[in-house]
Amino acid sequence: MRVAALYDIHGNLPALEAVLEDVQRAGVERIVIGGDVVPGPMPSESLERVLTLSPEPLCIRGNGEREVLAKREGRETGTVPEAFREVIRWVAEQLAPHHANAIGDWPATRRLEIAGIGPVSFCHATPRNDTDVFTRRTDERGLIPMFAEVDAPLVVCGHTHMQFDRLVGRTRVVNAGSVGMPFGEPGAYWLLLGPGVELRRTEYDLARAAERVRATAYPQADHFAEHNILRPPSEDVILERFAHAEVKVD
Repeated sequence: MRVAALYDIHGNLPALEAVLEDVQRAGVERIVIGGDVVPGPMPSESLERVLTLSPEPLCIRGNGEREVLAKREGRETGTVPEAFREVIRWVAEQLAPHHANAIGDWPATRRLEIAGIGPVSFCHATPRNDTDVFTRRTDERGLIPMFAEVDAPLVVCGHTHMQFDRLVGRTRVVNAGSVGMPFGEPGAYWLLLGPGVELRRTEYDLARAAERVRATAYPQADHFAEHNILRPPSEDVILERFAHAEVKVD
């Protein structure tokens, strides 16, 4: 069985559409959606595309879905930076009830047996929560406790929007990258599993995608088009920014 892992779409429907075309060409039989389909400029359209995939994908919840659902329910988590509160509010208002019901049912983790690999555990950030930040540079000693109870040789994660393939103790941990908000070279990043592990990047019409985003009512449409599609920040820049937020060695 060939499996595609699509993480951190963030309402970038043009990127999702391009990746799904690549997924079909790759002969994928199952899709895992790794959380943070929202927030982003086309949240309801992106969710609808995910929910109508056939066969039905395996979906997990990201911190984006969790925050948007909390806003819909009138709860303040206190964890959303001020710069993104308007975005969360706007996205929460866009979702239809069936969208909210669907993402409310998504679990935090999934497990799937893949031929050639064995059992694979899927989480959004780490097995313990959906917000931990770690990268290819993070000291392994701080990560081992997070993965100690995982009984799978491979864990797939996302959240930091940068692909990597590394070991944490005896566990292979692969970040699928971001479909819709990558850091690094422009494009849409995803993961192909079975029988091996392949980090993939799909090229798509960036200029046209930026136009589509700017045509939405998304509160940060221009910024998203410019800095998340046309000219995303480099990995080196983001790695430096994340350094203060990374999991630390106790």
